[in-house]
Amino acid sequence: MPRRRPLVIGHRGAPGYRPEHSRSSYDLALELGVDAVEPDVVATRDGVLVVRHENEISGTTNVADRPEFADRRTTKTVDGVKLTGWFTEDFTWEELSTLTTRERIPAIRAASATFDDAQPMLRLTDVLELVRSASLAQGREIGVVLEVKHATYFAGIGLDLVPLVVADLRAAGWASGELSLVIESFESTVLHRLREQGVAATYIYLLESRGKPFDLVAAHGDDAPTYAATARPGGLDRLVGEVDGISVDKRMILAPDRLGRATGPSPIVADAHARGLQVYTWTCRPENAFLTPEFRTSGLGGRAGKAAFGDYEAEWDIVRRSGVDGVFVDHPDLGLAFFRG
Repeated sequence: MPRRRPLVIGHRGAPGYRPEHSRSSYDLALELGVDAVEPDVVATRDGVLVVRHENEISGTTNVADRPEFADRRTTKTVDGVKLTGWFTEDFTWEELSTLTTRERIPAIRAASATFDDAQPMLRLTDVLELVRSASLAQGREIGVVLEVKHATYFAGIGLDLVPLVVADLRAAGWASGELSLVIESFESTVLHRLREQGVAATYIYLLESRGKPFDLVAAHGDDAPTYAATARPGGLDRLVGEVDGISVDKRMILAPDRLGRATGPSPIVADAHARGLQVYTWTCRPENAFLTPEFRTSGLGGRAGKAAFGDYEAEWDIVRRSGVDGVFVDHPDLGLAFFRG
C-alpha cells in the first residue's frame, strides 16, 4: 500500500518566517508551494471578519502603542479564560485597518520580528483573493482551511459569525464547491450551522488533547463530552455523518509518556479512517520549544535553546507514519521537503 502524502497546510501562512496572518506570511507560504493556507477569523464591532488567531490582539499588532486606543484596553472572559488587552469586537474595521502586524513570539522567532509593523491587518476576503490569485498565477489549485474562532462567545455578544462567514464566502465565490475549501472549528455547532446554510466545504472538527468544547459546555455544563472522549472509538462513531473529519493536537498522535517520550503513532488516525473520517494534525514546528522533550537538542541555553531547531524530523516521522491526511506547518519549506520527500 503506498504511503500517504498528506496535505501540507501553511498554518496562518508561513509564521516561522513572517508575522502570522500578515500579507507577507501568506505570500511566502503560497510561493513556497503549500497545498492550502489556514486563516483564523474573528469579528469586528461592525461585523467584518478579520484574520487573527485570537480576538485579543495586543500580542500580534501595534495596538498597545496607539494612544488613541488606550481606553479600549479591558478584561474579558473568552471561552472561560480571563484575558486583558484589546479585542477586535471593540473596534470597527476602519480602525483596525490602521494597525500593523507583529510577531507573536519574538523570543523564539527573532528573524520574523524584524518584519514587525511592515504591513496592516487583513480581512478574510483579502486572504481569499490572495489564494485565488496565486492559484491562477501558479496554475494549480490551492486551498483554504478556514478556522472559525470563538463562535459561541461572539454569538453571546450579538455577533453571530455564521452569516458573516457565509456572506464573505459567497461574495468571494468560495461557497459553491468549485474551489478547495475546508472549514474547521473547535465548536461542532458552528460547523453544523454552516453546513445547513449550504456552504460546500469539507467540515473538520478540531480536537484539543484535553478539555471540553466551549459550545457544548455552554449548552450542557458538566455533561459536555471531553475532547479526549470524542477522539476515542465511541466518540468517533458519533461524528460519522456529522463532520468529514477531525484535526487533532499532534500529542494525540505522538502519545508521549510521563517523561515526554513519544510512544506513537497512536491508533487515533486508524480509528478515524476506519469510520471514513479524515484526520489532520497541528502543528508541526521545528523549534525545541514546540517539540516533545526527547526530540529537543542541547546547545545554547535559555531563549536561544528554545529557538534552536531540534530533531524535528524524528518527531514528524511519527506523524507521517500515522497516515494523517493533512499537516499544519509553520515553516512550509521544511514541511514540504519532509512530507513530500
